[in-house]
Amino acid sequence: MGHTIQSIATALGASAHGDVDLVVSGVAEPAMAGPEQMALAMNPKYAEALSAGRARAAMLWEGADWASFGLEAAIIAPRPRFAMAGLTAMMDPGQGFGEGIHPSAFVDPDARLGRNVSVGPLAVISKGARIGDNSVIGPQCFVGCDATLGQNAFLREAVSIGARVTIGAGFIAQPGARIGGDGFSFVTAEPSGVEAVRETLGDRGDTQAQPWTRIASLGAVTIGDDVEIGMGATIDCGTVRDTVIGDGTKLDNQVHLGHNVVIGRNSLICGQVGIAGSATIGDNVVLGGQCGVSDNIFVGDGVIAGGGTKLMSNVPAGRTMLGYPATQMDKQVESYKALRRLPRLMADVAKLKEALLKSQKGS
Repeated sequence: MGHTIQSIATALGASAHGDVDLVVSGVAEPAMAGPEQMALAMNPKYAEALSAGRARAAMLWEGADWASFGLEAAIIAPRPRFAMAGLTAMMDPGQGFGEGIHPSAFVDPDARLGRNVSVGPLAVISKGARIGDNSVIGPQCFVGCDATLGQNAFLREAVSIGARVTIGAGFIAQPGARIGGDGFSFVTAEPSGVEAVRETLGDRGDTQAQPWTRIASLGAVTIGDDVEIGMGATIDCGTVRDTVIGDGTKLDNQVHLGHNVVIGRNSLICGQVGIAGSATIGDNVVLGGQCGVSDNIFVGDGVIAGGGTKLMSNVPAGRTMLGYPATQMDKQVESYKALRRLPRLMADVAKLKEALLKSQKGS
């Protein structure tokens, strides 16, 4: 089912131009767009590709001369990428999950399901679990004992929610997300070599090898509203208190949160980030791909860390960090530039030494 250019523009708070009654049924990149699709040319650098496609309508940047591209209609958005969020939501065909409870699913008699909940094939909803209205529990999902999901939850395929996990409204979990496993907590009967090395930065002293004893996870996981968890992400339960994720925070694929981690509101944690146990992350923090956060440190509000950064000590609010070990981004870049200059510097030093030796011999 398609949408008119005018209805799309109205929904997005954008302006419609040309044949506003033209109907489009999807979106595509400019060079690949067909006559029933809207081309997304939201930056002047994509405009040339419009002629390679067959789109009759496009979403363009503010100030674009849409008629010059041979289009019949256009949508002009002041912030096109933000408008794209609403546009893609309108055009999303969904996953095709059925309504109601599939015959192969298991729902414990003591579980409570809200109105209009969909439960897919081979899903399991355990005793005491509570599922909010209009939620979707996808195929092969597991919801543990006494877990709570707020309204409009959407679990894609094979998501696991452990016992006593509490999740707010509007939650999205991508395929294979695992929430509520035990924390990685082990201890030795006597002080271990790891403890000695950490304290001395290298000296193990007279510590002996010992077996590791498991510390059980008595806490759970608490997740706020409008949180999204990516594919293959794993979130450990707290040891005594809960691991916590604040409202609006988004975790990318293969992110790992250790036990007792606390993340604030509206933070972005990108792919393959690892946050060690008992670290505290503030509001509006962005951690680029493959960042690492050491245990028991805090990262203040508004911190931005570039990809691959390793945060090994506390980071004050508002800092922009880069590198391993992390330093402020501008200092890290200067250090890197200096490092690249070292071979030339060493060559210059060698020449100076040679010249000095010659002058000493000649004197």
